[in-house]
Amino acid sequence: MKDAVSVPVLKVPQWVDTWDDIKFNDAAFQSEPKDYFFLFSLPASTLKGLSGVYRRTARKGQPRAKDQNVQRGHEQERSDTIAEFVKYGYPWCEMGEGKRRADEENLLRKPGWLPTAIIVNILEDKDVRNGTRIVSKDVIRVHDGADGTRLQLPESYTESDWTPASIFPLEVIDGQHRLWAFEGFDPGPDFHLPVVAFHGLDRSWQAYLFWSVNITPKRINRSLAFDLYPLLRKEDWLDKFVGHSIYRETRCQELVEALWSHPLSPWADRINMLGEKPSQLGTSNPQVTQTAWIRSLMASFVKEWGAADSARIGGLFGVSRGSGDLNLPYNRAMQAAFLLFAASRLRIEVGKSKLTWATSLRKLASAASNEEGDAAFYGRYALLATDQGIRGWLQVTNDLCFHSASELNLEEWTWEDVYSRPRAKSLAATDEGAVTVALESMEGTEAGEFLKELARFLAAFDWRTSSTPDLTPTERTEKAAFRGSGGYRELRRQLLKHLSEGKGRVAKAASKISQQLGF
Repeated sequence: MKDAVSVPVLKVPQWVDTWDDIKFNDAAFQSEPKDYFFLFSLPASTLKGLSGVYRRTARKGQPRAKDQNVQRGHEQERSDTIAEFVKYGYPWCEMGEGKRRADEENLLRKPGWLPTAIIVNILEDKDVRNGTRIVSKDVIRVHDGADGTRLQLPESYTESDWTPASIFPLEVIDGQHRLWAFEGFDPGPDFHLPVVAFHGLDRSWQAYLFWSVNITPKRINRSLAFDLYPLLRKEDWLDKFVGHSIYRETRCQELVEALWSHPLSPWADRINMLGEKPSQLGTSNPQVTQTAWIRSLMASFVKEWGAADSARIGGLFGVSRGSGDLNLPYNRAMQAAFLLFAASRLRIEVGKSKLTWATSLRKLASAASNEEGDAAFYGRYALLATDQGIRGWLQVTNDLCFHSASELNLEEWTWEDVYSRPRAKSLAATDEGAVTVALESMEGTEAGEFLKELARFLAAFDWRTSSTPDLTPTERTEKAAFRGSGGYRELRRQLLKHLSEGKGRVAKAASKISQQLGF
């Protein structure tokens, strides 16, 4: 066997005395880090091979345990553009073939430098990922000598199509899209990438490092950061950071923005995003504030839960503190699409309703003649146009879907399936397009049919507020119970009771949830 390749590195010490007071915790994947990291460069193809980046396109049925770098939310178009940028620079990388063929356009070719360091973690002999321990011969060794520090690449490493016996020796913390650009494209031995390498950095610190590098100083799109590094979604330190959960609140903001901005949303331009006074909104229809939406999502779909929680009903898009795993591996576009599908079906069913509660609200709106849209859904006396109504709808929808997740095969709805649809590649390059593709793909699924059924039953509930004129004294008293902080629980209880009195799987699930919650 040939001698292993070694790479000279610069050892950069970094430690501050105040860090000695940090409580490191192995059990929380926050073991004490080393007081240094390395700086060096590697050919792009070598770095890609050592981190297993080419395996990121693995499809269902292929082994995934060896690839610790698989990240949800990868945008293939972005990596393709980076590859074109490396070859031809900007703006050539974004030009169509027709324009490129024009002789004068050759002047637009430029160098495509990638000067920003890829951040990686070097695994140690003891490290285990997904239940698999790295094999000794696949480990990158660190050697300190008189001539400085060197990294010795795995003794088993070969220059082409190398596959480790267990797991890859490098974990990519930041720079996934840049490395994906070199899948199927080898720029040659003279194109190196700068690397910052930590050594044996525990997984929670990797998440923290990615968050701090990409969000704190730069203020880049937070959704990109969180989608690329799902480990952020389940770290205890995020729940305590600056007094609130960074991931969950940020994700809720993104989902609310999708509900407000997507043209297929029932609440497009109908959410008070800035907390303005009604007189400033330019409409007589009430609008629930963004803050209220976020709080309701935090209490439903993006809720955390633990083994000790008596209810044991968590958020469909949340994480269990007991297991440390995401409930569903949905990226942001899929989460938004799920909510949009449920909301759209509810809007359709309410619009079709001829029940007394709905027709009375429309008559009141007709008399006033200054409201926009269906008054049973958007009107000043519609509970669905209030904080309480939104919270109630989100909670029971989450309750039933969380309870019925296995029956609905929710885990089988994957981004790979969504992205394989005919229009996906042309639409998913934008946030709105990605949501649209995911929304279309829900039609005909088990979950989609369940949400339609749920919407039909929910539309039969009396969604009038206590201030609605002409309510009977009994009705007004019942509706008044929805006011105040205790009103959230009461509306949830009444909605579940209403659903349990129906028929079919919705009624069955609602009945079990009511018992589970002690209603």
